[in-house]
Parts: sequence; structure tokens; C-alpha cells
Amino acid sequence: MNPEPLSDMLQLLGAESVLAGVLIAGGAWSIGYPPPDRIKFWGVVKGRCWLRMDDDGTVIPLQAGDVLLILRSAPMTLATDFAAASVSIDELLSRAKGEVCRIGDGDDFMLLGGTVMLDSRGRSLLFDALPPTIHVNGGAAQGEPLRWILDQLMREGVNRLPGAGAASTQLVQLMFIHILRAHLQQQGSIAPGWLRLAGDRRFASVLALMHEQPGKDWSLLELAKAAGMSRATFALHFKAAAGVGPFGYLTEWRMRLAERALCQDDVSIARLAESLGYASESAFSHAFKRVTGRAPKWVRRKKDAAESMSN
Repeated sequence: MNPEPLSDMLQLLGAESVLAGVLIAGGAWSIGYPPPDRIKFWGVVKGRCWLRMDDDGTVIPLQAGDVLLILRSAPMTLATDFAAASVSIDELLSRAKGEVCRIGDGDDFMLLGGTVMLDSRGRSLLFDALPPTIHVNGGAAQGEPLRWILDQLMREGVNRLPGAGAASTQLVQLMFIHILRAHLQQQGSIAPGWLRLAGDRRFASVLALMHEQPGKDWSLLELAKAAGMSRATFALHFKAAAGVGPFGYLTEWRMRLAERALCQDDVSIARLAESLGYASESAFSHAFKRVTGRAPKWVRRKKDAAESMSN
């Protein structure tokens, strides 16, 4: 199977979605959240409420079927009534029963919450590519698969059939991907970068080639031909989508692959340089430091030090 750009990038980022728990509420209530230290996502299963960003007063209405991805690091308040006495989420968690938090009287509101875990290399790449919040309206066409996922997650949680934990993990990861897909459908609102490029079908075959053979000495003609464009048109449209030219993107992709290899594998720097198309270790090291801000030997030493401390 040919590489698929968005899947490739999510794997490179180490993106893994985790279901954190369920909030059940009723009546008038208000919950205060500290600034998130990781990406959060919420899916409203039942009822409606409002989310307020406490730094600037932005209010986002949420109703059943809506899903919200939050990257913004600001204190927040989730409420049906902002005038109600606010309870901190930490207090609610301290008295939660298992994965279920409750507030207020009744159960006319239900929300599933989770987080997206990223390795240290992936955090800046994803945060740079996405807006502070992504709100997918449950009533919109792109919200249909998310409504199905929310329903299935509730079924897994209630029925606890064999494999429920594994099924829920896969469903939550699928939810994150569908949030990104919904965002990609709004092409006009996405800044140039790897995410916009990955969502542009004109370049799917080109990215597949680059990702499958990152060490090949590609020519502009070969890449343009794969996209079915002239060289000038291809270069122009690629840069408009990616923010960099095709060879700039290829260099960045090579360096991200190299960074992962240096952190996870024991391949020598010279062999790694050769596999990524560099004639010398010094040329590779120069490109690596220019893209990542660090020398490859520094990354390798940090990996070796971490391994020696764990042994």
C-alpha cells in the first residue's frame, strides 16, 4: 500500500488519542478548567452548554453531536449558567467514581472527554498547523461520522463487551482523524503548511513518492509529472499549499524522519545520511541543524543518556 500523507505525518508526530472520562451534569452548573497542558477534545453526547475562554471572553455554544478540539492554553469555563458557583475540574475529579464525573442535579447533559498525546517532536508541528480551537457542528455534514463515533463510544462504555477497551481506543483515534478531516474541508481557513498540503488531493501522488523514497534525488520534472502539471504550475501551487517549495518540503520531511531515527534507532549517522540522499555526513548534519535547530550528534547523545539512566 502506498504511503498516505496524513497517516504518515500522524505516525511521525506520535499522535495517540486517549479517552479520559465522562462528565454527567444537570440543572445549572459551572466548571473551571486551568490552561490545558495538552490537546483536549470534547464530544457532547446529550444536552447543551457553553464554553468560555476566560482570557478574552470568547464563548462557544455546544450541543449534542458537537465535537471540540482545544489547543489553546488558556483558562476555560464550561457551563450551562455562568452565574452559577464555579467548581474546579480538579475538585470534580477528586470525587469522581471511576471515569465518571458528576455535577448538578440530574443527567440532562453528558460529555465525553479525551486528550491527544504527542511526543516532544510532534507537539510544535501540530500546534503550528492547527488553530486554537476546532469546533465541528454535529448538525453539519462533516459531523455525521463524529456523531456515530460518539454513539459507539457510549455503547462500548455501557455494554462492556469483550475488547471494549481496545475498541474505545481505536474509536477515539478515529474521532481525532475525523476532526482533522472536517477541518481540512475548510481549505480557505487553513494556513499554508504540511496539514493543508496533506489535505490537497492534487499532491497526494507527489507526497506518496516523497514519503516512500525520501532518499531519492527527485527532479522537479518527475514530481510535476506525478501531479499532472507543468513544472512552473506545480512549483507555484505546491508552495501556495505548503508554504515552502517541493524541495524545501522534502528536506523537512527527511529531517523529521532522521530525528525519529536518531531518537529510536541505533543506525549510525553516516548510514542515516546516506539513506536520506546525502553524499556526506557533514552535508546531512548541516541540513539537520538548519531544520531542527540541533545537531544530530546532540540528539543521539541525549537518546543514549536517557537509555543509560533507565538501565
